[in-house]
Amino acid sequence: MEATKKKRKFKAPHSLVLLMSMVLFVALLTWIVPAGQFERVKNEAGKTVIIPGSFKVIESHAISPLQVPALVVDGFIDNGALLMMIMFSGAAFHIVTKSGAFQSAVSKAVAKMKDKGIWFIPILMLLFGALSTTIGVNTFIAFAPLTVLISFSLGLDSMVGAAVIILGGAVGFSSGMFQPSTTLLSQGIAGLELYSGLDYRFLIFVVYMIINIIFLMRYAKRIKAKPELSPMYELDKGRNVFEGKTLDSFGEMTVRKTLIIIVLFATMILVVVGGSQWKWGMRELAAAFLVLGIVAGLLAGSKLSDIAKDFTEGVRKMMGAVMIIGIARSIGNIMEEGMIIDTIINSMTGVIASLPKPMQGLSMLTTNYLINLVLTSGSGQAAVVMPVFLPIADAIGMSRQTVITAFCMGDGFGNYVVPTSSALMGILGAANVPYEKWMSFFWRLFLIWYLVSCAFVLFAPVWGHV
Repeated sequence: MEATKKKRKFKAPHSLVLLMSMVLFVALLTWIVPAGQFERVKNEAGKTVIIPGSFKVIESHAISPLQVPALVVDGFIDNGALLMMIMFSGAAFHIVTKSGAFQSAVSKAVAKMKDKGIWFIPILMLLFGALSTTIGVNTFIAFAPLTVLISFSLGLDSMVGAAVIILGGAVGFSSGMFQPSTTLLSQGIAGLELYSGLDYRFLIFVVYMIINIIFLMRYAKRIKAKPELSPMYELDKGRNVFEGKTLDSFGEMTVRKTLIIIVLFATMILVVVGGSQWKWGMRELAAAFLVLGIVAGLLAGSKLSDIAKDFTEGVRKMMGAVMIIGIARSIGNIMEEGMIIDTIINSMTGVIASLPKPMQGLSMLTTNYLINLVLTSGSGQAAVVMPVFLPIADAIGMSRQTVITAFCMGDGFGNYVVPTSSALMGILGAANVPYEKWMSFFWRLFLIWYLVSCAFVLFAPVWGHV
């Protein structure tokens, strides 16, 4: 027997284990945190907001252990359209990938760019960032298999494929330049001119985009040189989408492959335009990917039975993402059913009011980061925190524009660290990146995000952000 035993390397629990632990913890909180609620009214714009100072403790709504399984199931039912979109997009991309059309197209593009293929990263990040200034990042969940495919083709890992969407989209959404669900809603509640303060928000967009591009480019260059440094190294080896093939082995572009690529990108454009201009929801996006899968299969020359088998296989590959999102969304259901969300928010805002005035602006920002743990909806958070934060800001001489900017950054950037965010968990799930792997990659950048957002709140008066 050996005198000393080799220490076992710590292995993080599976994402579903972490999420179920959070479910049970939140259910326990409903027995500890008093239930409470604010009174709510509709403002002049027709939006439901809370009445400041109206919070009151109510009768306990503690969640019984017997209720927990049903509330978890509700997390799947309430997000059925989102989950269908994820499954159908996965199926569509599986059929497109199997055809070899995308691989052949990327092979030609990479060959032309030679050693400059890594510049796909800033190009894609800027694209997703620009699009996310008007629509939610969860619109791009379906793009994750595509960006992972591009990442693999460049000799990178699936983390890069997920990050180009998340980091780019985070900047567009969180800078809040044109975002209707956060900035415009908050400006309406605050009585400010819509789209005002745009110059400062554009500065935020530029600074964060530069930070994110530098961070991801450095990571990409490091793992390209030494792939074993990637936290996804072992997982990616076992599920490489090329299945042992090189890009060149997929052959030249044919008429069939060209038509598949045209239909693919037409669908991507349709998804973006539908989400931004036609108010499409997840139901319509799911339908678009259903059609894409069938059409791509037909263009590839597959028989209907083979298309059905491939579609089913693609759906099967997305079931991990479906499980993660369904359970994550049930956490909010439990907090809402236990009536503790308003209690937690009231406590946080109470702490802000008790702090010295110079600290209150930063504490509003920090509070918005923390509120994401219990309320990930941007519009829902705006309706709750704006009526409370605005009077505090008026009392300390802080501009309402700065309050909104602090809210947008806290709400937006906070979405990419909490496992209850559908945008984060959806993209990670579609890219097959476990949450714990994401955090090992992301936590340093998140600290930078937080410090830079603090600087922007402090610098706002100097800029004249009113």
